[in-house]
Amino acid sequence: MKHLRYLNKFFFRYRKLVLLGFVFVFLSNYFRVLQPQTIREALDLVIDNLQLYRLYQGTSLETVFFRMLGQQLLYFGVLVLILAIVMGIFMFFMRQTIIVMSRLIEYDLRKEIYLHYQKLDLAFYKRNNTGDLMARVTEDVNKVRMYLGPAVLYGINLVSLFILVISAMVSVNAELTLYCLLPLPLLSISIYYVSNLINERSEVIQQQIARLNSIAQEVYSGIRVVKAYVQEGPMTRFFAIQTEDFKEKSLGLATVNALFFPLMLLLVGASTLLTVYVGGILTLKGTITPGNIAEFVIYVNMLTWPVTSIGWIASIVQQAAASQKRINEFLNTPPEILQTGKVSHPIHGRIAFRDVSFTYPDTGIEAIKHVSFELKPGQKMAIVGRTGSGKSTVADLLVRMYDAQSGQILIDDHPIKDWDLSYLRQRIGYVPQDVFLFSDTIAANIAFGAPDATRPEIEAFAAYASIQQEILALPNQFDTLVGERGVTLSGGQKQRVAIARALIKKPDILILDDCLSAVDTNTEKQILRYFNDALADKTAIVITHRIYSLIQFDKIIVLDHGRIIEQGAHDELLALKGYYFDLFERQRLEEVETE
Repeated sequence: MKHLRYLNKFFFRYRKLVLLGFVFVFLSNYFRVLQPQTIREALDLVIDNLQLYRLYQGTSLETVFFRMLGQQLLYFGVLVLILAIVMGIFMFFMRQTIIVMSRLIEYDLRKEIYLHYQKLDLAFYKRNNTGDLMARVTEDVNKVRMYLGPAVLYGINLVSLFILVISAMVSVNAELTLYCLLPLPLLSISIYYVSNLINERSEVIQQQIARLNSIAQEVYSGIRVVKAYVQEGPMTRFFAIQTEDFKEKSLGLATVNALFFPLMLLLVGASTLLTVYVGGILTLKGTITPGNIAEFVIYVNMLTWPVTSIGWIASIVQQAAASQKRINEFLNTPPEILQTGKVSHPIHGRIAFRDVSFTYPDTGIEAIKHVSFELKPGQKMAIVGRTGSGKSTVADLLVRMYDAQSGQILIDDHPIKDWDLSYLRQRIGYVPQDVFLFSDTIAANIAFGAPDATRPEIEAFAAYASIQQEILALPNQFDTLVGERGVTLSGGQKQRVAIARALIKKPDILILDDCLSAVDTNTEKQILRYFNDALADKTAIVITHRIYSLIQFDKIIVLDHGRIIEQGAHDELLALKGYYFDLFERQRLEEVETE
């Protein structure tokens, strides 16, 4: 139960519902226990009056006696019915409290996990696959809810009914009660043994469910690659193998449960036989009445479901514990990027890297080494270099997706950690290299950068990103659904929608990470022309493999293996005749050949 202790705070939060649930369960079982006692009295009444009935048989009083006996039995019948109705009313209320409480906690737990996911850093998402994340917030939370609702409900029901029934039985005859409950020690040993098996197998099953979710999510996301390489068959066979593994493990757990429930029924049946046998002997001795035997048989059968539910409850609790353990693993994972600062005044755009080095925590790869540069407000800088040279890392550090292990990053002369994290990211327009669009309309994707943006603003910034005319050519124009990850748009269109999304924020600092790679030359010129005009007073960093002649960069740095190997203005770098010169010459020759 140690993993389920995390849920105690939710029980405390909804303590009123829990306490009311306890009361309603107790009252429901109290009226349930009264029913066998009423039946006992009715049966004893019939047996006691049989001899008297024979005495009056054939006389004028026979009809009167029979009518009086019938009225008394009717009274007992109506009383049993009233007790059943009252019991049913309290059962309704106990479900309206405890089951409703479980749904409320399920909602709170899902929301807490979701909010915690959003606080975690990129390194966490690189270590864990999406399918596993989804499994914990769906399948695992469902398992936990079964513990919070049905398991708690039937657990309370079991305890309260045992207390009331055994108290009633002992008050009648302690010896008969002892024989009725004789199989219970064997039951306890069985539960202890089987619950351990259930716990082990449940945890393995939950892990396999997460694996299946991950495989399915990857295949669906990469369906283009799967089809292009004609790998539908191998992927289906691989998924079938994993599904078969899941089936075998689930059948193993089902086998344990299948053996467990008949065992419970057998033990309850043994209790019934002992009740009838011992009760008959005690009746012959005159210790108890025949009605007591009927009462005890009803009591034993009344305990049938609670007793058999012990195994079911144990299974639910063990599965919930396994699931909560997996949930706790993520909830107990602290975010690496913490909200440590409170600076939130307007950003002017001064940026400084001072001897910054960074190693990716998940791979151990040293991305940048002793990088230093400075940008004044409104200046433009290009970062050029080969793939894997550390260009994108500079952008990730500026928006605090990661924190540098050494050196210092300053924005407006404040260390980056002193800035309010949400405010900092809000004031930086970032277009990453791997463009992501949500499965929503084009307008909603653009407005993601500024949720309060009006339709005219959305259309204006689409024009700035040179995507408006293509959107207007679509059947539903700005209300066109782009599909999951923007699958219905081309690479260049997705890049331009992402640019519009960044521009509509009206950022103080703009970072473009190779976001024009899929755009044709004419479209590129239109976008860059807007950058020069509208963003003249904004600090901008352009990460690229190309050299943009339309932007007058104040500074260009060349990265290679994480280090700055060249730094300066365009003419200064050409004079060095190094990497930048070679890149410029290759690009110029390609443009000449194209013309």
